[in-house]
Amino acid sequence: MGLQRVSHVAVDGKRPVSKASHTSEFFAKARRLTFAAVAFFMTASAASTSHAQSSAFAGMAGTWSGGGTVTLDDGSSERIRCRATYKVIGPSMEMVLTCASDAYKFNLSAAVVAAGSEVSGTWTESSRNIGGTIQGRGGGGSFQVVAQAAGFAANISLRTTGNKQQIALRADSQFRAANISLSK
Repeated sequence: MGLQRVSHVAVDGKRPVSKASHTSEFFAKARRLTFAAVAFFMTASAASTSHAQSSAFAGMAGTWSGGGTVTLDDGSSERIRCRATYKVIGPSMEMVLTCASDAYKFNLSAAVVAAGSEVSGTWTESSRNIGGTIQGRGGGGSFQVVAQAAGFAANISLRTTGNKQQIALRADSQFRAANISLSK
């Protein structure tokens, strides 16, 4: 019988397999399958997290700075320096925009939520103690919204492309307009 095994090995190059080696081979395959399943679910989870982060506000998170101009109700125009901070969490965004010149300053804060292409939320301007609601549309870094409060309305256009951002505010009050260019 010992000769048969030797000749069998010599013929096809394989050793005879015992029950113990079948069992260890099964567990090795099971470990590889388990590892593959865990790796698949981790990859799928990372992909869904990445997809969740690609919200309407994707690419906006962080601190931006730059400048622009503000046009006041008397028609005069001043250069301003601005700093914006965006905190993006899924479909929600919190924003703080502070702009100032030698004679003019505003501090705008907003908290908005995107549902599809609809954007809504609230805003405050702390230096004038005013606040209200925001309603509009947008996505992919481009937004058109209206900020309203009692006796005040402003159209706000915001466009983000890479590390550049353009903000245009048009109002019917103390200041008529602001055009701001920011970079990250």
